[in-house]
Amino acid sequence: MRFILACTLALSLPMPAMAQQTSPSPPATASTAVPDSLAGSIQAILSEAPAGTRYGLVVQRPDGTEILAIAPDARFMPASNTKIYTTLAAYRNLLALQQAAEGTGVRLEPAKRGSFDIVLEGRGEATLSSAPDCQVQCLATLADAVAARTRRVHDVIGDATWYPDERWSAGMSWNNIPFRYGTATAALLVDDNEFALSVMPGSVGAPARIESDGYYRIDNRTRTVAGSDNALDIRRLPGSDTLVVDGTLGQDAEPEQYRLGVDDPARRAAWRFARLLEARGVVVSGEIAGRYRPLSPDDDPENRGGMPATHAPPETMFSQLPPEALAADMVTINKQSQNLHAELMLRRVAKLQGSGSIADAQLALADMMTAAGQPRDGFVLADGSGMSSYNRVSPRVTARLLAWAAGEDWGKNWRATLPVGGVDGTLARRFAGTPLDGRIFAKTGSLNASRALSGYMVAASGELLVFSAFANDIPPGGEGAAIGAMDAALLAVAAAN
Repeated sequence: MRFILACTLALSLPMPAMAQQTSPSPPATASTAVPDSLAGSIQAILSEAPAGTRYGLVVQRPDGTEILAIAPDARFMPASNTKIYTTLAAYRNLLALQQAAEGTGVRLEPAKRGSFDIVLEGRGEATLSSAPDCQVQCLATLADAVAARTRRVHDVIGDATWYPDERWSAGMSWNNIPFRYGTATAALLVDDNEFALSVMPGSVGAPARIESDGYYRIDNRTRTVAGSDNALDIRRLPGSDTLVVDGTLGQDAEPEQYRLGVDDPARRAAWRFARLLEARGVVVSGEIAGRYRPLSPDDDPENRGGMPATHAPPETMFSQLPPEALAADMVTINKQSQNLHAELMLRRVAKLQGSGSIADAQLALADMMTAAGQPRDGFVLADGSGMSSYNRVSPRVTARLLAWAAGEDWGKNWRATLPVGGVDGTLARRFAGTPLDGRIFAKTGSLNASRALSGYMVAASGELLVFSAFANDIPPGGEGAAIGAMDAALLAVAAAN
């Protein structure tokens, strides 16, 4: 089915259905089997949440027997629970993904007057780094190779044509784009496609001092005041190269560190590469640019006409990094809820289908859901990270997908990528000191007025339970209370089983 995404059309696109129609799983018997006392107590706990909060909750055994079902088939915005779907699809194809993986490399292209352009060519690597203390996937390794071959280059080009140019999925809120959690996705990027900024107080009445690597133009409108308060505001319009820093910073305040998003990942990577080349004595006499492959009808899996191979084969590169370890990156995606890495992982899955477009990714997700025996009307997914406001899933479909994964050969390895309550990741502080401390393994989700938590938990009896919980339409300021009610409900279910 067709799923064409373009950032400029995001507001006009309909919400697409993402999975193939399959025979639905056998109907659950939970609603009739749940003791009235348990169902009543859970409803009472959830009723303490802020008025208007809408909950969905399914708890089941791995064999599919439902223990509790509250609005099980209603649609909810899953936020970062979307990463469950993305990483399950990747883990299901992990061997093929790792075998197909290639590392970022460099090659020369003829330029004017006998000179050469240096092309930094991406392969969808999420972990390429230009940090001085880099140990693996280091851009410096490629800079060393160029410096050993030539002392002068013309243009430095960042080539991101490995995937079609879909930097943001449909449904991404424009105001998230300037920040690290909404940064652009491309086949070539470096340092998580983030821009670091430090803001330090000056003398009272003077502007704050701002330090960066110079990639963006800084419009400093700040003022240092007495005290230690921080009232800074950072903003940048999408597509702009000007970062506005406004507000006040107390003279006694600690320096503020910001990690911001970048709109042109390929150019940013080329810019960082050029700085590394210059540090090694290589003269860059031309321009720095990014190169992308426009999304075209060839990237639509319903209308394939033969995709042109605009990227270079590996044998034309004179230096290439080894491919990154994908299993390790899935730990990063789920435990840290890393949006950019999730989007790149989705495109890796899509590359197995064809061009690497998001439309191709939807075919892979649909194939997984068919294998899991889930119906078409249980989910709508528009991206790989959960930042899209178009995404919708149901608690029942999510719980059944998790139960299916638990029975796969790779299920335990995938479960190990999830945050552990009271121990690590985004659950490090949740469930600490409770009976579920170290006994709940689940993916969190947070977006706008939505919160989510889905995964596995060990009940008081020692039985492993599968669950999926969503809270949507949370009123402003009520997020903490809504999460508290969700956690209390899960603790009550675990205690009763």
